[in-house]
Amino acid sequence: MDVQHHSRKRFVLAFWLFVLSAISFLDRTNISIAGLQISSEYGLGNQRLGWIFSAFLIGYAGFQVPAGWLASRFGPRLVITWGVVWWGVATALTTLIPPGISQAVLLLIGIRFALGAGEAVIYPAANQWVARWVPMQERGFVNGLIFAGVGAGSGLTPPLLVWFISHHGWRSAFWFSAVIGVIAGAVWWWAARDTPEQDPTVSPSELAIIRQGIVEDASVGAGKAAGSAISWRAILRRRDLPALIISYFGFGYTAWIFFSWFFLYMAQVRGFNAKASAWFSTLPFLSMTIGCLAGGVISDRLTKTYGLRVGRCGLASVAFFFTAIFLVLGSRVQSPQLAGVILAGGAGALYVSQSSFWSVSADIAGRSSGVFSSMVNMGAQVGGAVTASLTPWVAQRFGWTTSFAIAAALAVVGAVLWMTVHPERPLSV
Repeated sequence: MDVQHHSRKRFVLAFWLFVLSAISFLDRTNISIAGLQISSEYGLGNQRLGWIFSAFLIGYAGFQVPAGWLASRFGPRLVITWGVVWWGVATALTTLIPPGISQAVLLLIGIRFALGAGEAVIYPAANQWVARWVPMQERGFVNGLIFAGVGAGSGLTPPLLVWFISHHGWRSAFWFSAVIGVIAGAVWWWAARDTPEQDPTVSPSELAIIRQGIVEDASVGAGKAAGSAISWRAILRRRDLPALIISYFGFGYTAWIFFSWFFLYMAQVRGFNAKASAWFSTLPFLSMTIGCLAGGVISDRLTKTYGLRVGRCGLASVAFFFTAIFLVLGSRVQSPQLAGVILAGGAGALYVSQSSFWSVSADIAGRSSGVFSSMVNMGAQVGGAVTASLTPWVAQRFGWTTSFAIAAALAVVGAVLWMTVHPERPLSV
């Protein structure tokens, strides 16, 4: 039997987007692991370090809509490839700032802003790819796989980069991040195509499965998706778009406590040394990876049995409620080890909802999903930018329990807002 009848190219590309997702979070969280060394070398402190963290997220948030437009206009293959090259250059530039320079803070802010702008393309472009390549009944799993890269990349970061920093200095960690990213981007350019119709390795049977599972405007055909018109009016008239943006703001606010501050929290507040702090800091990200994968699979199964409202929205709402419970409990227990485990559970619960945000964007927007998802994602990055600077300020004045309580309150708000989302109602154009 011809092997072409069994091609699974969409899953191969989904796995490589998982790899690129992991590398993107390696690039964006390496500075939090190297934060103590960078702060010492340039005389920063937590508040200025928070400005640098926020600069990345401001650039990331500010370029979400342009990134979504680029993905819709030029296709995910080209946009992701150029984005990865951009990340590598910006990451490498960080290492070139000389010690003792008086303008180090401004240079770091500028470079991290540029890195954020470059990384803005990854998830809107990936969602554009999902809308073109992945049948609706598989989107929960595929989005879960892609965003499991968040946990995998962030989870590998602490022990791996601590090893680089301890043996070769913090700059070696950034060079490692830059090189591995460029290599992965080259593989994506070689393997990916914008539509399954353009890919000669996609068998007729796989193409039939993809086409049957995608409900899209008839004007979007083979080779035409990259230039399809964007339904701006229909997007902006969606009543559930603000709900998704605000809910994702709370998601980003909570997630970036782990990405930006959890390593330092375990070291400075819970009293772990650098090595122990690094290993405990992997727990939330391992939990995120499991939560992403499990959430995607559960979402597809619930969707198949009970419909999109339950499979996407109901699951996300429950996940947000559990996130709030874990954050409150974990921040209040006395045992440092138990606190790390419970807070990691909160991170995992949060990421059970991750695939829902991106699956509903593809479900609702179809050929305009790159732009739609970029608007939703902008909310998360604004939330992350706020927490990067606000969290140390709140912690200094009111304690870390209050910092986690704010995140828990936002999770409750997000849970309620998910009840107003309607993925079963696609855009009207």
